[in-house]
Amino acid sequence: MRLLNVIVAVLLVMAAAYVYKIKFEATVEAEKVAKLRTEIVRERDKAAALRAESAKLENPGRIQELANRHLKLQLLDATQIESLDGLPPRPAEPSPVDADPIGAMLEAVVPAGEATGSVPTGSAPAAGRQP
Repeated sequence: MRLLNVIVAVLLVMAAAYVYKIKFEATVEAEKVAKLRTEIVRERDKAAALRAESAKLENPGRIQELANRHLKLQLLDATQIESLDGLPPRPAEPSPVDADPIGAMLEAVVPAGEATGSVPTGSAPAAGRQP
């Protein structure tokens, strides 16, 4: 009977130690969660402050005031507008070979009369043709 009492007492102490260990780990995890929550709140506050600062910096009135102060822009004068007669002449039209160099290379490979479906391209077959 005494041996049984000693075994039960040892098991009871071991169970109490195990429960204490679990409680301690749960407390540590709860502290980590609390720290993360405060960090999340702090980061959200920082993000809100940055959004407010961004809205202040992007304010059109502020940008206009800075442009007036630093750029020294002037209104458009009617004498700055040129008439169409004062524009330079249009450049000469390019030759057909210069206008489409890839087309010119294709014409050199495939004569114009044979270019209607007789050259296999590896793409989808032409309408009405069986593969």
